[in-house]
Amino acid sequence: MVFRIEVTPHDIMASRFAISPLIVTHHTLWILSGMREAGEWRTWAGRMREPYRKLLLAHPGLGPMVALFRERDYNADFPAPPPTGVNTPFEAEIAVVRATPMARAHAEIVRNLKGMPHPTEPVRDVLFSPDVVRLFAEALTATWREIVSPAWPRFHAILERDVVQRAGRLATYGWAAALDDLNPRVRWRPDGVIEVLSRSPDETTYRLGGRGLLFIPTVFPTGVGSYLETHWPYAISYPARGTGIPPETPDGLAGLIGRTRTRLLLELATPATTTQLVTLLELSLGTVGGHVSALRRAGLVTGSRTGRGVLYHRTALGDSLVSPSGLRS
Repeated sequence: MVFRIEVTPHDIMASRFAISPLIVTHHTLWILSGMREAGEWRTWAGRMREPYRKLLLAHPGLGPMVALFRERDYNADFPAPPPTGVNTPFEAEIAVVRATPMARAHAEIVRNLKGMPHPTEPVRDVLFSPDVVRLFAEALTATWREIVSPAWPRFHAILERDVVQRAGRLATYGWAAALDDLNPRVRWRPDGVIEVLSRSPDETTYRLGGRGLLFIPTVFPTGVGSYLETHWPYAISYPARGTGIPPETPDGLAGLIGRTRTRLLLELATPATTTQLVTLLELSLGTVGGHVSALRRAGLVTGSRTGRGVLYHRTALGDSLVSPSGLRS
């Protein structure tokens, strides 16, 4: 079935993109628990599974929280609410989780469990205890500190460049361009409606009422998630572009222009600033700037000013060099 989100001109003005370390932490648990495939992050996920197993033993709220995960059906919102700002720090987001009223938490858990197999007694004891909010918050905080935080600079660079590109497309070309390739399950209709394919048997229409819609990218291949409850900002999470850059440079092109410049061209499958490239390539600003300048002189890269920065992207010639046919040379 399909649920629809009606968008007015006021909603277009109010809509924005945001980065959420808490939602990425929540999605990390989906990956490490085996509920979803790690995709391009399988090597990283393999290294993180032992720390994850240790967290399961140390934090009694982690296992019960993971036990609530289910695909394309309602999942409790309070462990990972949408952020209120564009770059809200994890500490501010987890404070919102800790402030969840117990009645709301238990109501969301009841709704989450509907249609699922009955949880074991130890899991149920945690889910319906008066400490469930605190236990979930502690488990999320530990996951952030032990697993996600060390990788956050690279995660953030990937998310930031996706946000910069899509926000620019939204402002310049409109919703159809911004939502293009967001996800196969999402499409923009010319009559001002966003359609999202869903497994829900009901066809529901939501009206934003001038509040706008929050778009939240994630680094993991988690599909589209939605927050359409009245006590949260209306939001959609989606996989960011640019997470599938191959870690190894192809030998043919690397022999021609060097491995670092080849890697830089591959990263620019999604436009990025020099600051983002510094994080993604783990090189100094001067080194990245030098390589970008060389690629610009060769006509492989060009830049366009966005606010105070410059967003670099490949030219048609650069695209042809890293196309599948070019990479086989």
